[in-house]
Amino acid sequence: MKVPFNYLPFEFEDNVKIFDRWKQLIQSTEFTLGQYMEEFENKFADYIGSKHCFGTNCGTDALILSLKSLGIGHGDEVVTVCNTFYATVGAIVAVGAKPVFVDSNHRYQIDPDLIKKAITKKTRAIMPVHWGGASPEIEKIIEIANNFQLEIIEDACMGIGAKINNKSPGTFGKLGAFSMHPLKSLNVMGDGGMVVTDDNHLASWIKKYRNHGMIDRDNIDLWGVNMRLQPLQAVVAYFGLNKIEEVIKIRNKNAKILDNELCKLAPYVKVPQRLENYIETFALYMILCDERDELVKYLNSKKIEVKIHYPLPLHLQKASSNLGYKAGDFPIAEEQSSKLVTLPVHQYLSENQINFMIENIFAFYG
Repeated sequence: MKVPFNYLPFEFEDNVKIFDRWKQLIQSTEFTLGQYMEEFENKFADYIGSKHCFGTNCGTDALILSLKSLGIGHGDEVVTVCNTFYATVGAIVAVGAKPVFVDSNHRYQIDPDLIKKAITKKTRAIMPVHWGGASPEIEKIIEIANNFQLEIIEDACMGIGAKINNKSPGTFGKLGAFSMHPLKSLNVMGDGGMVVTDDNHLASWIKKYRNHGMIDRDNIDLWGVNMRLQPLQAVVAYFGLNKIEEVIKIRNKNAKILDNELCKLAPYVKVPQRLENYIETFALYMILCDERDELVKYLNSKKIEVKIHYPLPLHLQKASSNLGYKAGDFPIAEEQSSKLVTLPVHQYLSENQINFMIENIFAFYG
């Protein structure tokens, strides 16, 4: 039996509606911005609970656009977590600011109790990450930001469909950034992202900057760049939003089965705590496993596709060598990087596949 990690062959198997809508788009020749983009942006804003939404090339662009809209750049610092995907920190560096790392907690999220120690006179913003599709304790982070008069930019790239007390990730801070990379909870056929905000002034700036600074085809207000989402991808995302709630429901059901069984393998396997009133997207279902590398080889030999996200935290990457960090600075993230395993949990798994995966993990630990 094969248990695939990549579910995309199933995701776009039924593509008739997408192709029919693409045909209409092609006939309209609205290949940059236009009706199809606006339809998706409005639908996403309504779904996520935000006043404004702007489609971007990718989640990385969404983060860069968010930072630039607040004027964050050279000489500024942005506090974030050290166990996220490269794009979080890459976006901070791309605008000329300095990333300042904080350790993760046992839920793989930024530890809010450590944020204060990372704040200096140069700090302009906190960038919490909804890592893996789970969420940090955002209310604590908001309180800290308010006390220090800092902005919050949420990296909610994995958070589409998640909830914190019925409120969506990306809507707690001044700005929220999302991704529609193919293996996110809402995915397109390539890259795509969004920025959301309730701030009218920021929305006006973002709308112009991501389209070269144009106010019409003959005039620009500022020097911007092209960060536009492609309408062909907006169509894919539009239809994806129709089923996102069902996707999240199934992933949570699968994750609960895994949680309930794998917790029996403690202390060899550690399942993270799930907070009450927090709904996760399970873009990544992560656990900590003793003998991690051997387990990964064993499961892959059984055609169970598992991954590691990621074996080296950001502060120990070569790209961070100029930031002054060293091994031992963030012990929780470092321990997690040596034990993390990501299991398939997507909506196309059968009950038999989930049970097969559980049986083989139990078999490995004897």
